[in-house]
Amino acid sequence: MPPSSPPNQTTTLHFREGRSDKVYQATIEDHSPDGFTVTFAYGRRGTTLKAGIKTLTPTTREKASAIFNKLIASKQAKGYQISSEPGSDYHPSPQDGRDTGIRPQLLNPIDESEVGRLLTDTRHCLQEKHDGRRLMVSKRGSEVTGINRRGLIVALPEPIRQAVSELSCDVLLDGEAVGDTLHAFDLLEAEGEDLRPRRYIDRHSTLLMLLPLGHPALLWVSTAIDPNDKVETYEELRALGVEGIVFKDINAPYSPGRPNTGGPQMKFKFVETASFIVGPANPGRRSVALELVNGSGQRTPAGNVTVPPNHAIPQMGTVAEIRYLYAHQQSGSVYQPVYLGPRDDIPAEDCTIDQLKFKQEAPTL
Repeated sequence: MPPSSPPNQTTTLHFREGRSDKVYQATIEDHSPDGFTVTFAYGRRGTTLKAGIKTLTPTTREKASAIFNKLIASKQAKGYQISSEPGSDYHPSPQDGRDTGIRPQLLNPIDESEVGRLLTDTRHCLQEKHDGRRLMVSKRGSEVTGINRRGLIVALPEPIRQAVSELSCDVLLDGEAVGDTLHAFDLLEAEGEDLRPRRYIDRHSTLLMLLPLGHPALLWVSTAIDPNDKVETYEELRALGVEGIVFKDINAPYSPGRPNTGGPQMKFKFVETASFIVGPANPGRRSVALELVNGSGQRTPAGNVTVPPNHAIPQMGTVAEIRYLYAHQQSGSVYQPVYLGPRDDIPAEDCTIDQLKFKQEAPTL
């Protein structure tokens, strides 16, 4: 019989080898008097982990312990070691993956030629673009729910869930999750009121008043409005090597989805990244083909990318995030691609060619 363990027992394991630095977590949760469940979470250290549940319905302590111990043993057999560092709990539920009907407002990319105008006007504010996962968080009474960019319910890191649960009223926050921290940049609902029709500057001001000061799991995104402040912030962020910046029309309401061009919220990346559809694996190599959707809705080749040893070879048809230097105008292939990981929150139809930054080709004489 497996050894008994206290309620909500959590074991965190890590695997470090070369560039690989992964975390795996298993938890026995006590749902007395109904029984016990076993949940798990995994991913790269410092990122928001993916979570799942092994027991969709509560079971006995003995069965839960057997499943839990089997998970730990299987990871140890693959080289994972039990970590003495505390891990953040993740609490998936049977509702994970359910469509909430809530959709986020998405950013449109802009060229560097447009940055100067937006830096010096008084209509657009500037924010850092955090390199994480888009995450909305809903609080309804004691229930706190994570919602991804596709509107699906997802598991939340416990620090974020706990921080939102302590807010003084029901809310719907919009932000970017980086590890165990939600960088909140918008407030869509508060105290039962829909704030989407309000100006962005008003929603952001209400957000600042609502969130606690200096909470490590729940931070608001700093915002520059004055042109001098925007220019100074832009130069600082570029020197720091962050992913990029965001410009938002301070007078615009919240509009779910993304317009074909322009729009009230735009992004400029210092580092080029894009989402690609994974094509066939290249035989005998740790690399896969990349594909994008063209203007006719057809998939077109976009080169190949090597998958590093700390990542599993992605399945054909899934979506992956790729960093690259530029794309070739004629072939559509990306130059110096680097595999960053899977993106299960982005549908394949959103992997379009217009994401790419193309190299200016010299004219032929």
